Parts: sequence; C-alpha cells; structure tokens
Amino acid sequence: MNTSPLLEINELKTYFYVKAGTVKAVDGVNLKLDSGVKMGLVGESGSGKTTMALAIMRMIKPPGTIEGKIFLEGVDLVSLTEEDMRKTRLSQIAMIPQGAMNSLNPVMRIKDQILDGMFDHGLELGRNEKKERIEKLLQIVELPDKVSKMYPHELSGGMKQRVCVAIAISLLPKILIADEPTSALDVVIQRQVMETITRLVNELNLSMILIGHDMGLMAQSVDRLAVMYAGKIAEIGVVKDMFADPLHPYTQLLISSLPALGKRGVFQGIPGIPPSVINPPPGCLFSARCPKVIAGVCEVINPPLVEIKPGRFVACHLYDVGGAQ
Repeated sequence: MNTSPLLEINELKTYFYVKAGTVKAVDGVNLKLDSGVKMGLVGESGSGKTTMALAIMRMIKPPGTIEGKIFLEGVDLVSLTEEDMRKTRLSQIAMIPQGAMNSLNPVMRIKDQILDGMFDHGLELGRNEKKERIEKLLQIVELPDKVSKMYPHELSGGMKQRVCVAIAISLLPKILIADEPTSALDVVIQRQVMETITRLVNELNLSMILIGHDMGLMAQSVDRLAVMYAGKIAEIGVVKDMFADPLHPYTQLLISSLPALGKRGVFQGIPGIPPSVINPPPGCLFSARCPKVIAGVCEVINPPLVEIKPGRFVACHLYDVGGAQ
C-alpha cells in the first residue's frame, strides 16, 4: 500500500532579489498533503501564503526564484521543464485565483474560456461533446446554461468566482489550491461559494489547499491546518486539535481574535506588526509580539519546526526538550 503523500514540499524558499535586499517571502517551508485531505493555510497578510501557492504552481516570475523540492506523486515540479509544468497545471494541480474579477478574459465568452484550458491540454471534443462538457461543468458549480454565452461583465462577483471554479476542475486535477476564494464577495455569497467548493472537493475526492486569514472559515472547511508567519510555518495539525489546544502563541492569538457570542463590541487583536522579510531579526520572528517570549532564547535562536506528537508540528521554544510549557 502506497503511504507516501500526494504533495510533499521540502525546504521551499521563494526569494525576490530587489534593490532594497532579498525578500524572503517563503523561507524554508516543509509541508505534506495526503490524498483526499483538505489543508488550510492561514496567517496575516504578508505571511507568504499566496507566494507559496504561486511557487507550487511554478508561477513565480523574476526577480523571484524558487528553491527546494515540490514533489507531486514523486515528481519534482521545480525540476520540470516549462512545457511539462504547463501540462501539469490544470490537469494535475489547479488554482482558483484570489480575484475572479481580474482573472477572466473580458472579451471572451465564458464557454470559450472554459474550453481554452481543455484545448491547450490536447483534449479534442466534438461539437456536441463541447456543449455537454460546458453544461455539466456549469451545472456542477450551480450556474445556469445561459452563462456559457455571456461575457464576464454580465456576471456578478459570485458567478465569476463559480466560473473560475468550473475552469479549475475542468480536467479533474488531483489538487485544488483555493487562494482566498471568497475575499471579494459579500457574506451571503461567500458562504454559498465556499459550500460549493467544499462539496466539489468531497464529491470529486480532490485534495485542497485553502488559503485565507479567516480562522472561522478554516474551522468549518478543512481537515488539517498550517499556520504561517513571516514566510515560515509556525504550527501544523488536525484542525479540531488546533482549536481545542493551540500550541504556538501566534495560533493562540489568531483563535482568540475571533469574535465571540456574548462579547458584543469587544475585539481582541494581535499587538505589533509582522517583521520585515527583507531584513528579518535574529531568533524567532514572532518574539517581538509574543506574550510568552523566553528572554535570552527567543530573540537569539530561531526554533525549528518539530513534530511533538504524531501529525502535530510546532516551531516554538516553549516545546523544546526541557522547555517550560
């Protein structure tokens, strides 16, 4: 029985070399995703979540670079030729972009945009097959057939996002990366779109990486959760365990910042701002904001991500051998 993960990321680094210095947007990330698992990637803006997704898709452009290994079923995506990677996108791994408003071609009908990716991957369809395939995809994402003949400007934000979902699943990829898929939508439509995405992932038995900063959404949508801070992973675990017993102080603060019933008008934020990823300070990058900082340790030594129990990883000196909890 094959127990190797579907996706395995080893020491992934995505650096941008600019005049001001080296921007370490993703700095030595290790992550595994098993088949059929929904993984959440959460953190504040600027923590490197979207950059990591673009790196997995090999869509980082100069002055950005990608180092490390990204294995998809044993194949290192980093070492693939540009042509082989182009064939891998959409067919093996697909992405729902953050801004559906900007990701659709304004002068192409929706049906042509859905078919474009299929044709690019060499899928030859007859006239009736095209019609049936488009109707089926639109039906799956709960859009009427008439949408196929419309242009993006004729659709609402939620409908555009559903079209992006239809395009992403058109070739039944193994992994779906959803980069804040509901960020530009109103609350009611957010829930509807997220329910559609979750239903499709379950029905089609896909693996998913859901990127966002809404811990409440993560609690409802994913199986495992990875918390990211300043380009590094702070904690990984089963989502229920992480909400029941968050280990990293950053994870604890993210969860405590969620609004609670019975506390109207009371909001608890995280004091301070994330450090610069151009000239990061020594030691733990969260130490300047951490309420549990260990003087003389956290500001000097950067804690590694270690597995403290099966499937539970944390990068914090509180959980060093002999460290106080």
